[in-house]
Amino acid sequence: MKLKDSVAIVTGGSRDIGRSVSVKLAREGAKVAVNYFSDEKAGQDTLKQIQDEGGQAILVKGDMTKEADVANLVAETQAAFGNEIHTLVNVVGGLVARKNLDEMDEDFFNKVMHLNLNPVFLSMKAVVPHMKEGASVINLSSQAGRDGGGPGASVYAASKGAVSTFTRGMAKELGPRGIRVNALCPGMIATSFHDTFTKDEVREKVAGSTPLRRQGHPDEVADVVAYMASEESSFLTGVNLDVNGGLLFS
Repeated sequence: MKLKDSVAIVTGGSRDIGRSVSVKLAREGAKVAVNYFSDEKAGQDTLKQIQDEGGQAILVKGDMTKEADVANLVAETQAAFGNEIHTLVNVVGGLVARKNLDEMDEDFFNKVMHLNLNPVFLSMKAVVPHMKEGASVINLSSQAGRDGGGPGASVYAASKGAVSTFTRGMAKELGPRGIRVNALCPGMIATSFHDTFTKDEVREKVAGSTPLRRQGHPDEVADVVAYMASEESSFLTGVNLDVNGGLLFS
């Protein structure tokens, strides 16, 4: 129970990697505010899993690209669990669509950048004032942010690269206050993201190209998040940690 009696917020915490993170943090003793946007059933399923295992959690709907919804998430968390927040995990983001340069317009570019970067900024802006020394922020970047992404994913890759860079900048800014800021860069993880945007043959090829010869599981990302949230990683900040089965080395 390495996070016993702590309070955590997980944006996009209702499914896939977000669900695994929410459940893992609760298993480690954290009281978890699980944010979701549109899929209430997924959120309720995540909440039930946590509660069935004896954990404490609340479910809060909100669009993390909107400042008012982020503020409400923080307020609901504090009403349930107290004013201090110890862990913030930013999972919200998405590809939207695969488009090459000649298929993009400015609205598409702005939408993807806004979806992936603004929630990180807005949630940190709202949560950090309620953090003290020893607190931890973990942002979900992507392998795409390191290697430019697959076909039609250049804007997504750019937005995740921005998340990684913002993470480093915040690590420098918040370090003197004892707040650590790190990011994870998942590779091919078996999620609905790839169910939607990646062809089966591509997934098989990528999985076969990793030294471990397989895709990752959301729980394997969650395990690293829990480590980053705990005192076991107390001297790590500004890190963008690859979780990709060895496909790409930093």
